[in-house]
Amino acid sequence: MKRKLAILLVGVLALGLLCSALTPPAANAQAVKLKYANFPPAPTFPCVQMERWKTEVEKRTGGKVAVQTFPGGTLLDAKNMLDGVIAGTADIGCTSMAYQPGRFIVTNATALPLGIPSAKVGSRVLWDLYEKYKPQEFADVKVLAMFTTAPNNIMSKVEVKKLEDLKGLDLRASGGAAEVLSAWGANPVGMPMPETVEALQKGVVKGLFSSLEVMKDFKFAETCKHVTMTDTSIYPFTVIMNMKSWEALPADVKKIFDDLRVEQSEWTGAYMDNHVKEAMEWSKTTQQVSVVNLSAAEKSAWNAKLQPLTAKWIAEAKTKGLAGEQIINDIQALIKKYSQ
Repeated sequence: MKRKLAILLVGVLALGLLCSALTPPAANAQAVKLKYANFPPAPTFPCVQMERWKTEVEKRTGGKVAVQTFPGGTLLDAKNMLDGVIAGTADIGCTSMAYQPGRFIVTNATALPLGIPSAKVGSRVLWDLYEKYKPQEFADVKVLAMFTTAPNNIMSKVEVKKLEDLKGLDLRASGGAAEVLSAWGANPVGMPMPETVEALQKGVVKGLFSSLEVMKDFKFAETCKHVTMTDTSIYPFTVIMNMKSWEALPADVKKIFDDLRVEQSEWTGAYMDNHVKEAMEWSKTTQQVSVVNLSAAEKSAWNAKLQPLTAKWIAEAKTKGLAGEQIINDIQALIKKYSQ
């Protein structure tokens, strides 16, 4: 009887050891859970980069961090993103800084018509600019990434071939892009990108001024059958984290987040550039979208209209105690550096 009891106890102990071996570590069972808010629909590039970041973080932390994503403004919209993250409504948020040009003065300088040729270049320029100046508006958050769109172009219901075609034309734009349209004589209408779909359908706007991936992501090619290539300015984006959520992370997780910052910014820029090419192929092939390439003389006339914008920004920056000329010089030097 005693021998049977001993055998039974050994069996129970062995079973316990086996179950323990098969059970995930406690760290995984008690993973740090983070809520990541984004404002555009899931298929768009800001949300694609969000899902890529989530995947990389969960993989590199070995399950110590679990990220729940909220695309489409389901947790926070673009204009409330920074304040919502600071307040803790979301642990992490992504927003376009163009929606609040008066708040993100230094980083929005990248939206001036300074010749950023691609999203990959723009993303490195923006990150380095942030790293050098550490603008005050980011003092209460942890910055996890900075990236830009590809250069902006005109998507419209009517064909635009010359400056006269733009006069009084209602086009969606925000921040620095809106100032570019105004300089050309168009009528910029500010609104978040998701609202533009209905605005186009109702005729509130006749087109938009943005990077061309939206032709596919938002199906704008179904209503905007004309694209005019200007390759003028970009939209800057940021991904920010609640400071308390950041400080609560283990040291090894913080290192993983930090190691991802430049990598994620570069990855997003490269993804964006490739996606623009795909979107335009789709637009031309399936939606019969026509593309206007401005002549050299016409492009020169358009560019001449934009020259006062940078001087105006420098003057306004100086009134706020910022080194306006130095910031512009830094951006131009960084464009040259990363374009090589």
